[in-house]
Amino acid sequence: MPGQASDGRGSRRVSLTRNRTDFHSVVTRDEYTRNTVTKTGRARSQSPTSPRSAPTTGRRRGAQLRRKIDLIYIDSGGGHRAAATALTEVIREQQRPWDMRLLSIQDMLNSIDFIRKSTGIPFQDVYNIMLRRGWTAGTAQLIPLSHQVIRAAHKAQVKVLERHWSGDCPDLVVSLIPHYNRALREALAHACPGVPYVTILTDIADYPPHFWIERQDQYVICGSERAAEQARAIGLPEARILRTSGMILSPKFYEPLHLDRKAERKRLGLKPDLPTGLVLFGGEGSTGMVKIARLLNRADAGIQLILICGRNKLVGQELFALEKHIPMWIDGFTSRIPYYMELSDFFIGKPGPGSISEALAKHLPVIVERNAWTLAQERYNTTWIEEQGVGVVLKSFSQIFEGVQWLLAPRNYNRLRARAGEVRNRAVYEIPLLLDEILSDPQGALQPAGAGTMKKPS
Repeated sequence: MPGQASDGRGSRRVSLTRNRTDFHSVVTRDEYTRNTVTKTGRARSQSPTSPRSAPTTGRRRGAQLRRKIDLIYIDSGGGHRAAATALTEVIREQQRPWDMRLLSIQDMLNSIDFIRKSTGIPFQDVYNIMLRRGWTAGTAQLIPLSHQVIRAAHKAQVKVLERHWSGDCPDLVVSLIPHYNRALREALAHACPGVPYVTILTDIADYPPHFWIERQDQYVICGSERAAEQARAIGLPEARILRTSGMILSPKFYEPLHLDRKAERKRLGLKPDLPTGLVLFGGEGSTGMVKIARLLNRADAGIQLILICGRNKLVGQELFALEKHIPMWIDGFTSRIPYYMELSDFFIGKPGPGSISEALAKHLPVIVERNAWTLAQERYNTTWIEEQGVGVVLKSFSQIFEGVQWLLAPRNYNRLRARAGEVRNRAVYEIPLLLDEILSDPQGALQPAGAGTMKKPS
């Protein structure tokens, strides 16, 4: 769907001490200033100013032992694949001697996907349909039912996954998905004994039980202290719980765009000086966007909107059809989110961990809602927003007009904007350091498959 306009912000080094898990990795300028090897083999110094310039070993690839790493993702929502892609991009830019393989759990389990066989819809797409149509009420009750179905198929999953790795063992497996970590770890331990298994939470916190963190011998990489506490509570030892400073983001969100905001807004048909809200509900969009647009479509609102509909063409059509009383720019699925955020002053959307983190990377205060329609696994995110003081949590988007007016009051906006600017998230650059430590640690190998279940904490 093409876009269309309608008028009417003291360092310390990363600690990788294995017996500590409470560190917040802060990648500093001197961490980035390292020698790398160019294609011609000559050393060059990386720029200290860009987070994309992350440390490498500085040795020729030919002299290094190349490692195979499998990254597991799912296309339920866009965050899991996006995190895997961003991490792979950074690892390759750092010229680490790792061969990365991105694996879809849908593809790996396709042969036993009874939902696809009976309905023609892959199991991962059920979630996307729910998001697209706004069928998100009752997820707290739906998730345990889903887990029962997954557990019923556990033996079959392990058998298929074990066959996948048989004869083709990687050196490390990194999961960026929930729900299937028990089956993945068990199959890996059977097929490739001793290969480390890592789960990277792409949510700010877990939604136990059996969502992200399982009671098994594995590493978990947590982007919040809340998630680390949950890992401890389930019985994982401290040495298996690793912290980062936030969620994985694409390197694009760390690159300064050096835009002339006023000129770019005018180019989109927007007013150069009007407060601009970005409305975004992930790659699948949401019917709630139409409600938000209608409530803010008032001449006295004093704002303008950039609305990103994702793959939801019906929502885009409804937005285009609105009789506009404020300037709006409407776009579909796009890779230009950093650009649109650069033109915006605040964010409106669902409290997804990716969208929140992207907005904060661009110093945008956020407006979200928390009610029965909020996805169960995302409800803690709204509490986190309040705790961090980086946005407004509404009971319902029916209050969006009042919420926007409150946020834009100078005293409130300046405080929220400053707090958003204080967030320092460099997880995508911290995680390769952690993975390198796991690969290098002879104590990091997992226990045999039969010893994979951790004891309950006393």
